[in-house]
Amino acid sequence: MRGRPSLPMIVAAALAVGAGAAAAEDQESIWDGIYTVEQAERGAPLYAKGCAECHGEALGGDDMNPPLLGSDFLWDWNGLSVGDLFERVVISMPEGDPKSMTTQEKADVIAFMLMKNELPAGEQELAASTADLRQYRIDAIKPAR
Repeated sequence: MRGRPSLPMIVAAALAVGAGAAAAEDQESIWDGIYTVEQAERGAPLYAKGCAECHGEALGGDDMNPPLLGSDFLWDWNGLSVGDLFERVVISMPEGDPKSMTTQEKADVIAFMLMKNELPAGEQELAASTADLRQYRIDAIKPAR
């Protein structure tokens, strides 16, 4: 038999929700210029060599592979962090040979993807660390500031 939640349980749940919202507010957005043009340019040939076969030269994907460009891509990742995207790439891409690229090369490929999605470049390169990249939120729509 289920009882009503106790006051301490309600308070703990409210604090957890509030902490999550505060953490999201502390994150920068992909719209804040989180990579450099030079880094994205380094990522272009890496993408062509390791990713284009499956995701297409124009990053559009196909019936078997998701697009890495446009609203479908941004909405699929909306609300998650660049660290989440980076971790997926580190663990599983390129498919069948994820160790064929270094983590730095994978960060460069993600910078290339951001540039191709017409997200603004900035002054600092995208880090090659999941923990560091968790500070950047993927927003499908540019946040109002």
